[in-house]
Amino acid sequence: MEHYHEPSNSIEEAIHDYKAGLGVFTEKMPDLAQHYNAFTEACFKEGTLSQKQKQLIALGISLYSQDEYCIIYHTKGCLDQGASEEEILEAVGVTAAFGGGAAMSQAVTLVQEAMTELNQLKQ
Repeated sequence: MEHYHEPSNSIEEAIHDYKAGLGVFTEKMPDLAQHYNAFTEACFKEGTLSQKQKQLIALGISLYSQDEYCIIYHTKGCLDQGASEEEILEAVGVTAAFGGGAAMSQAVTLVQEAMTELNQLKQ
């Protein structure tokens, strides 16, 4: 029997929604999903750049492109790979240098909310 965990906050709910949507897509387009997943897994493997560095880059790109699901997902990835709040906020600052107010507005709201809620889940 599959265990279902009820999301306890908006960030966890967004991650759940993304994974559920990806699951439906995978059922409908298994070949495409398998290739996409294999490609992204290869991109995020430890290499010359660490997985933490790759998650920080992905967070910056997510902020720049205004992709809320990816902002949440890669904020979680940064935390999971041991990035400190200072490292995440520094990456946010670099992104804001290129993405301006739009990137900064997502950072001072969504990224900070995600860090707070995800860190609470760890406790």
